[in-house]
This record gives sequence, structure tokens and C-alpha cells, in this order.
Amino acid sequence: MIEFALVLPVLILLALGGLELWNFGMANLRISQIAMTTADNAARVRNQISEADINELMTGAKFIGRNIKFADNGRIILSSLEPNKLTDTRKGYKIGWQRCAGKMTVVSAYGVEGKGATDNSLQYGMGPSLINANKIKPADDTAVMYVEVNYTYQPIVAGRWISETTIRAERAFNVRQRVDQVMKPGGVADADIAKCTKYTA
Repeated sequence: MIEFALVLPVLILLALGGLELWNFGMANLRISQIAMTTADNAARVRNQISEADINELMTGAKFIGRNIKFADNGRIILSSLEPNKLTDTRKGYKIGWQRCAGKMTVVSAYGVEGKGATDNSLQYGMGPSLINANKIKPADDTAVMYVEVNYTYQPIVAGRWISETTIRAERAFNVRQRVDQVMKPGGVADADIAKCTKYTA
């Protein structure tokens, strides 16, 4: 009995540690799913894309992350990476439009809407690769839906011992069957547009 009393605290710590690791793994999985689903669904929108489509995508993404309170602790940044159609030394790619959702205060690692439109600041495209040839870029007359997702991890039991941890995921999909990349209003009021200057759940 004495031995069990001595071992019990260790067993409890191991169990709690295992639970925390499981929770962290599930949070990583959810963030990856949010990034992939958002990029894929945005790329699947046919003919033209609208603010209504974006709002639907963001609602779906936040639903995926509802069990980890993603809307309150995370941020989705969806960028349309397009050729800037310049032919001189400024030739490269641009962020044609950018939409966001979630309360976490974070910005895109690659720039805001309009970056690269008049210069070659996105000469090689987007992506974390240090090798320019490996960066993600669209073909001529099309676009890539590039998603960045950030999330402040919410520990279950180890909040006072674990420092604030950010989980990040990036995913990209080529646009399919959409020749018009210009964002359309889609009947959405200006106040309801998922602008990246808004930080709301």
C-alpha cells in the first residue's frame, strides 16, 4: 500500500502527460485539416469567386475547429496568388486578394493584398522553402489558393507549465475550372466581408 501511494503521483503525472500529448496531436491534426480544406474548397469554386463563397468557406473551417475553440484562438489567411502580368524586370506574382477569419492577431508571412502587383517582391511565388525554385507559383492565366493557418494551442491540464505555443500550417491548391480570379461581391454587405483588418470570431 505504501509503495502504491509513492507510485501514484508518478502514474497520475504520466497519465496527464499522455492526455496533453494526445490533445496537442489532435490540435495539430485539426489545424492541418482546416488549412487543407479551406485551400481545396477555394480552388474548387468554378467560373468566378465571390465574398459569399469566402464566407461559406470560413464558416466551414471554423466548424472543423470548433472543438479546439479555433475561432477565438486562431486565424485563417486565404490568399489568391496570381501572375502579376508584368513583362519587364518587375515580372513575378501578386496577392490578387486576401481574406481572413479568426480572432488571433497575426498577419500573413508573405504580405497583404496587392503585394507584388507593381513589383517583383513575390518574384518566385510563396512558400516556406528557402530554395526559390521550390516556392509555389501559379501557371499563366490561373491562380493558386494559398492558406496560412495559425492557432494558439490551448492546453488541457498543463497550462501553467507549458509556455504559449503556436501551431502553424500552410497549404496550397491550384484553381480548377475558374478563369475569372477577380473577387465578386456576391450580395455580401461591406460589413460582412472577411477583411484581414477584422479580428473577430
